[in-house]
Amino acid sequence: MFAEFCITSNFTFLTGASHPEEYMDRAALLGLSAIAIADQNSVAGIVRAHTKMRDIARLVQERAEIEARDGVIGPPCPAHIQPPPSQHITNVPRLIPAARLCFSDGIEATALAANRQGWALLCRLLTTGRTRAEKGACDLRLSDLPDDMTGLILILHPTPQTQHPPRGAHDWLEQAQQLTRRLPRDTYLALSPCYDGQDTQRFDHHAQLAQSLHIPTIASAAPRMHHGTRRRLADVLSAIRTGTRVDKLGRNSLANGEQRLRSGADMHKILGPHAAAIARTADLLETCQFDLSSLRYEYPSEITQDETPTERLARLSQEGLRWRYPTGAPDKVRAMLDHELALIAKLKYEPYFLTVRDIVDFARSRDILCQGRGSAANSVVCYCLGVTSVSPEIGTMVFERFVSEARDEPPDIDVDFEHERREEVIQHIYERYGRHRAGLCATVIHYRGKRAIREVGTAMGLSQDTIGALSSQLWGFFSAKGLEASRMREIGLDPTDRQLQLTLQLVYEIIGFPRHLSQHVGGFIITEGRLDELVPIENATMEERTVICWDKDDIDALGILKVDVLSLGMLTCIRKAFDLIERHHGPNYSLATLPPEDPRVYDMLCQADSIGVFQVESRAQMNFLPRMKPRNFYDLVIEVAIIRPGPIQGDMVHPYIRRRNGEEEVTFPSDELGAVLGKTMGVPLFQEQAMQIAIIGAGFSPSEADRLRRSLATFKKHGNVSEFRNRFMKGMRANGYDEDFSARCFSQIEGFGSYGFPESHAASFALLVYASAWIKCHHPGIFACALLNAQPMGFYAPAQIVRDAREHGVEVRPVCINASFWDNMMEPDENGGLALRLGFRQIKGIREEDASWITAARGNGYHSVRDVWRKAGLSPEILTRLAEADVFADTGQARREAQWDTKALAKGPELPLFARDLDGEAIFEPKTRLPAMTLGEHVVEDYVSTRLSLRSHPVALLRHILTPNACGGRARGLAPSGA
Repeated sequence: MFAEFCITSNFTFLTGASHPEEYMDRAALLGLSAIAIADQNSVAGIVRAHTKMRDIARLVQERAEIEARDGVIGPPCPAHIQPPPSQHITNVPRLIPAARLCFSDGIEATALAANRQGWALLCRLLTTGRTRAEKGACDLRLSDLPDDMTGLILILHPTPQTQHPPRGAHDWLEQAQQLTRRLPRDTYLALSPCYDGQDTQRFDHHAQLAQSLHIPTIASAAPRMHHGTRRRLADVLSAIRTGTRVDKLGRNSLANGEQRLRSGADMHKILGPHAAAIARTADLLETCQFDLSSLRYEYPSEITQDETPTERLARLSQEGLRWRYPTGAPDKVRAMLDHELALIAKLKYEPYFLTVRDIVDFARSRDILCQGRGSAANSVVCYCLGVTSVSPEIGTMVFERFVSEARDEPPDIDVDFEHERREEVIQHIYERYGRHRAGLCATVIHYRGKRAIREVGTAMGLSQDTIGALSSQLWGFFSAKGLEASRMREIGLDPTDRQLQLTLQLVYEIIGFPRHLSQHVGGFIITEGRLDELVPIENATMEERTVICWDKDDIDALGILKVDVLSLGMLTCIRKAFDLIERHHGPNYSLATLPPEDPRVYDMLCQADSIGVFQVESRAQMNFLPRMKPRNFYDLVIEVAIIRPGPIQGDMVHPYIRRRNGEEEVTFPSDELGAVLGKTMGVPLFQEQAMQIAIIGAGFSPSEADRLRRSLATFKKHGNVSEFRNRFMKGMRANGYDEDFSARCFSQIEGFGSYGFPESHAASFALLVYASAWIKCHHPGIFACALLNAQPMGFYAPAQIVRDAREHGVEVRPVCINASFWDNMMEPDENGGLALRLGFRQIKGIREEDASWITAARGNGYHSVRDVWRKAGLSPEILTRLAEADVFADTGQARREAQWDTKALAKGPELPLFARDLDGEAIFEPKTRLPAMTLGEHVVEDYVSTRLSLRSHPVALLRHILTPNACGGRARGLAPSGA
């Protein structure tokens, strides 16, 4: 049996030409006993191979059970899981965790983790090299190797210079001798072919080299691709990496397609008299017993203090219950809390809940508004701990959607924080737990259509005009739709051109390939022990950020828990609005204490008066609100979820509205599905309902339902929902459901494959919809002020927000040098109300530091541009921007006059020698008479400087030429040019 230990996958970015999953599939087909994905200074791709190994093992077992029961092999399984032809697979290859360590000393060696200790050592080594260098690089030195390397096995890779080693500090042979003396029994030398006609001599030389080092040789094909058909793509990747064209690659290109994954028989033919190195792979495999499945995640424990986790969670939950229900909690809620606490204790998840509560408690202590969402809204415990403000009594949510004993998976809590202050929370986590115990998840950036066209086209020598034309035809994230032959002809390209055809083939092939690692938006891994012994840690691009090399799917596959520390602009807006309400009106509101079910709020939403309101401010939502006519909180839950790809693609929107308006009878396909669809009038709108239909209606097993749930992940890079279609339709048909209903249900499920929206998630967002709508309804000026201070966010520009506020009767006052601050503020008006005063943040090019100097030196007020210059010490460039925004109107200086004064200051400081004449009299320059600006000029300058104008709408200046009878009926012709 042969095991391949030195595989380079496409997670050695722009080098390897095959996915880890493809290597595992191919290894199973070739009959290899094991493989090791050994990417350069990285273990980023091995979890994907591990997941594929488990899928193959499960399918082989299922097929064996079918054959044992029926005497025949069952029907073929989906091609994306089953390595074709699966009937030839008799064994499942093992995966050996590994990495190819490239030391700056000149040594390269594949490091295999033989046991858990070896894996911890490998992760610590990679962390050392990665955190020493910038993002994406690794500076690893032989001196970083610890004295005790137990559990680590090294396979040395000779360099081309080993036959005539150079003299000096980086002498390969000298370094190799030092290394083998430290690890004599666990070091091998790789015999790897280069397929250049000199392999026989090379093997002889390397065997002699191994003898001089007193280490054995071991066979490896050192593949860069799983199959020879990827040779062209490998060259394209090399061209992209080196920044050259394929026809200019020279020695960087592959000589042939032979550097691929090999079977044991192939390796015997290649190695010839050195075939003993193949047998050693089986001996080495016996030594390597570590499996990624054995990794155990442990929750942080310091947050339990002097209590056990169970006692602390129970105590905090009971305290929260009294806080949430001052007059006493309903029996139903108490029963739900007891049930949840019992299940959490059984699964030992208490430290996780306490960790999240600790993070949320820190945020609240700093007055940072936060809100848990997603499945956490199903939990009374999360509600009592203050993690979420949505009571799970809403709708049909159940705790098992969040934590399930049958599913045996850790819970996943997403918490949104104010987008301006989330970094405080992130740095608190690093400080509290240490960077060796906390890190952000990675996000794998994959090739999408436009990037693939741009980079592959450049590597293939296409002109930039051609690349631009091809890119303009693409639509969709991970597809190359729009590049059909007919479209090529329409844009003037010849689809039969050989170079263009080859380029498009490579574009299709590279889509979905990993390009590089980025950081997750907020997924934190926090551990009890050292995180850098569980997975390597590296630097992120942002300062003070460190990340792990695995993404969300990887840690889910390994059962590792994360906390999503996310940001949300609307939370910033709501918190600032609450502060303004408390300052000017007295009440201190929170998300949980807002007056519920206010009819005026729903009246406003029914009129589609929702500019700036969270989630319902888009044109699609504004068009739908008058049809939906929401009258209670659960209507908002449906409103949030219904204008989504799933319900729209599944044609569920119109049937729901017709039933809601009484235009169609509310019916249920069956009594069983009636219990699932009752709250939504028989129409499936939520992700949970789609899953329940599959289980109840189509007869999915729990394991099938779990795979369906996974395929519903948001923006799944390789969505596989459609593979369930035949199984779903057959099951629905067998249970007597209408074909049209079944097709629409599955169409909705496919929509969720692109963007899923569970009921619990919609409920959390609906609370923010209600909170933002309530503030706008009762305090439109404060809402506009907070919205402007929270920019950039939402759909609307400041000009539209200000216009909407004025339409609601809010007096909006311009930026003023003597009245404005950095933020927009509310100030008393002449009628006992409040007016909105625009702040310096609305002016382009003004920093908060500049505004601070203005307000700190203002005293009793400024009287001129020169006065601001003298007191605040601002540069003439900043004063020019202020003058362009007309902030000096309060001093009696018109915009143009203030700009004139700033130009005088820009010439240089005033010198005392030239301040007086020869007789000692002060010199006064006569005031320049400047022409007054027209209204149109003022409006243009307003938009240039502050992106809005309080004087007039631009179209109002053109209305006289846009009226139907203006210009002798030529309004239609003049409108475009006039506008």
